[in-house]
Amino acid sequence: MRLTTKGRYAVTAMLDLALHCEQGAVALADISDRQGISLSYLEQLFSKLRRRALVDSIRGPGGGYTLAEQGRLVSIAAIVDAVDESIDSTKCQEQGNCQQGEKCLTHHLWSDLSAQIHSFLNGITLQDLMAKREVRETADRQDMTVGLIYSES
Repeated sequence: MRLTTKGRYAVTAMLDLALHCEQGAVALADISDRQGISLSYLEQLFSKLRRRALVDSIRGPGGGYTLAEQGRLVSIAAIVDAVDESIDSTKCQEQGNCQQGEKCLTHHLWSDLSAQIHSFLNGITLQDLMAKREVRETADRQDMTVGLIYSES
């Protein structure tokens, strides 16, 4: 089972936001620079995240995005769900349309796997990921790399 780019990028961007929003609103351009995700793609994702009240937007100079209230407690599954990403391991699109309109022999197996993945991701919050030493080290390295790029300009 593999999440698509949309779900993975949404989780990555939300984790980046959570790691950097203590200093105030975070510009999507900064997330784009650190994570290598196109700005236009981030704008689409954050529009969906804002509609689901996972982030707040701040307009004007110094504007950007912050986590919504209790944002660090949001589950990874909620982020994936917010961007309309299905965690469906079946090829049946949940209706059971893989064999002339009928469920295939292994439909329930893959459907159960999808439920297990969703449950697993529902048990992990942004705060849980932020507490991992490896995540902090990676964020520090990204910050330093982007800082070096800006100082060379």
